[in-house]
Amino acid sequence: MFTSFLNGRKDLKADFEQVAIPHLPSLYTAALYLTKDEHEAEDLVQETYLRAYRFFHKFEAGTNCRAWLLSIQRRLFINGYRQKNTQPKFLDWEKIDQDCELFVSQENTEKWNPENLISSRVMGSEVERVLKELPEEFRTAIVLVDMEELTYEEAARIMECPIGTVRSRLSRGRRILQLALRDHALERGLSRNKLS
Repeated sequence: MFTSFLNGRKDLKADFEQVAIPHLPSLYTAALYLTKDEHEAEDLVQETYLRAYRFFHKFEAGTNCRAWLLSIQRRLFINGYRQKNTQPKFLDWEKIDQDCELFVSQENTEKWNPENLISSRVMGSEVERVLKELPEEFRTAIVLVDMEELTYEEAARIMECPIGTVRSRLSRGRRILQLALRDHALERGLSRNKLS
């Protein structure tokens, strides 16, 4: 009986290594954006893999392992975030909406699309900096959908919220990114018109 238990553990370990370990780069990238710190990101990824291994027997074979791991990681991050912070940041949505309307009315929005900016080498480090400054719920939506290319449904399961909330957070997060990157783009000459 003890031998069959060990054989079952060996198979579990091999399955885990084959299915879960290949997602390590994606988890680290997501953790870096969540924590905004390399050491905390490493700790979060390590804790995620420890938790995932402990509960790997509950993983449904054939489902999206990356989404399952990201879900575990997000829960661990939120639990740690709640312990560190008692009050979340509040944003002035009225001001953001006014700035966005002014920006959209004066500029070609396609080149300022956050997805295009994220993939641009010129804006890469600035996008990374601004993305790390976003409130957690918007940053998570952008990382999961725009960077990790998960579906809205998968992101909603990970974020434990309705699909409409994911879309709303994604839209608002993209708007904040767009506005925050505007000045940097103007300084680099990526735009013809300076805004007043």
